[in-house]
Amino acid sequence: MTFDWTYFWQSLLTPSQQFLNGLALTIVISVVSMALALALGLVIALMGRSRFLPFRVVASLYVWVIRGTPLLVQLVIIYTGFAAVGLFRFEDADLAGVLIKGAVQASIVGLMLHESAYISEIVRSGLESVERGQNEAALSLGHTPLGSMRYVVVPQAIRIMVPPLGNSFNGLMKTTSVLSIIGVAEMFQVGSTMASSTFKVFEIYVVIAIYYLALTTVWTVAQTAIENTLNARAGLPKAESVWKRLFGFRSRKTPPAQAAAETSKVLQTDDAY
Repeated sequence: MTFDWTYFWQSLLTPSQQFLNGLALTIVISVVSMALALALGLVIALMGRSRFLPFRVVASLYVWVIRGTPLLVQLVIIYTGFAAVGLFRFEDADLAGVLIKGAVQASIVGLMLHESAYISEIVRSGLESVERGQNEAALSLGHTPLGSMRYVVVPQAIRIMVPPLGNSFNGLMKTTSVLSIIGVAEMFQVGSTMASSTFKVFEIYVVIAIYYLALTTVWTVAQTAIENTLNARAGLPKAESVWKRLFGFRSRKTPPAQAAAETSKVLQTDDAY
């Protein structure tokens, strides 16, 4: 068996409309699922920090169950299991003239639930990284607990949460490849169908890998820009550039004098809150 370079370049540079539709569906599912997972993860994290025991118990059980079971199993239960026992069935829906298939709805729900459990832990650790005295000082100055969280704690914690949240989204885009198990025609499913019909298996899967790599690279650029923006607002040095992240050209360790100056700047910035 030989590698068909002509077919490979044709599939890579001029993909079929079906493949492009699968690529677009992959992006849409990833973005929508991540946005919903962020909202749900924040709620779960706040429930886990609540003074009310029932809230903490529900949050802990949710994280335990979701993180302790495979996504593949969760998707099958959500899409086919609930329908089989008569609890709920995902039906095709029309949203502003766009047909959203039941399998796509189930995939978004499944990815949202799965990812929110991990995001809740990221949010929890980020919030706990801010000194308790910051929150107490805000409360003593007349802020409500919600206002203290909004204006004092979250702005400081978000700089810490962005890198792991970015990694979660990076992983989420690649995880969409398992959605084929419930019949979602995302990029991997479309590519697999093409491979089985043309017998150009290796060529197609290399093309799929390159497109996934392109998606994650674009997100790496966006994540770096977000981190640099937050660091600039806090008066901190820029994050590692995209080239350094991708190719490993990391800078040397920060000299002790510069590190001390940066630490002092961070402390002054935090005191400003």
